[in-house]
Amino acid sequence: FAALVAIASSAPQGGNTPVPILSSEFDQKEDGSYSFSYETGDGIKRSENGEQKKIGEESGSTSNGSISWKTPEGKTVTITFVADERGFQPK
Repeated sequence: FAALVAIASSAPQGGNTPVPILSSEFDQKEDGSYSFSYETGDGIKRSENGEQKKIGEESGSTSNGSISWKTPEGKTVTITFVADERGFQPK
């Protein structure tokens, strides 16, 4: 019984606080290309662009974008990437 009480009291208290979406955009073109971006109230920013691409005899797609967020210490972390026939390539 004591172990159960210890586990229950160590569980996170309270609920999840909703995070507002400050901006959100999406554009889909007839040729299959697209772009989107959003920013949230907790400092997350995300954007991506993509398009259809002929890879040899096959159809494929390429995309590039970035995501950034703040660490608990307040430092901004940003990852940019390209995804194409060579795979996902974070920078």
